[in-house]
Amino acid sequence: MTQRPALLPLLTRLPPPPLARPALGLALTAFLRRIAQRNPSILSRLGPYAGARFLLDVRDGPFLLLMQPEAQRLSAHSRRTPEPAHDAAIRGGLAAFLAMLHGAEDGDALFFSGELQIGGDTSAVLALRNALDDAELDLTEELAALSGQFGGWLRRGSALAARKSGLILSRQEVLP
Repeated sequence: MTQRPALLPLLTRLPPPPLARPALGLALTAFLRRIAQRNPSILSRLGPYAGARFLLDVRDGPFLLLMQPEAQRLSAHSRRTPEPAHDAAIRGGLAAFLAMLHGAEDGDALFFSGELQIGGDTSAVLALRNALDDAELDLTEELAALSGQFGGWLRRGSALAARKSGLILSRQEVLP
């Protein structure tokens, strides 16, 4: 099992600002819509699971995330309230989620090692994982595309943050 960095413990214990959850939800939904527009095959690859509700529990993060691919909605929910209704759940640390998303770690290996746990409709989780694998997303590049003239600065800042934190913040090149 790979040693994963944790978010600064102090940051995860601080209460979020009053409007942080709704603002984060709006920003995440806009970001998800942008990704869906740039990668329309993600929704088609999900097939019958495009309408599923996926709970993403990034355990070292301040919120639970509910992703609804067909509605192109990603909402943030307080950890202090009951979990939102969902069809499938993926739980784990931010580092494991990012490593899987960016292709640095195999999703199956993360599940079997216990770094990511799944619940609910496992077929839906498998369809989501396969759709994201096929899309070969790079969150840094997606954000850079939104940043216009600041894209280069964002890429350099992301590379520095990745080196300092140990998090995988962009797609990893696979050498033959």
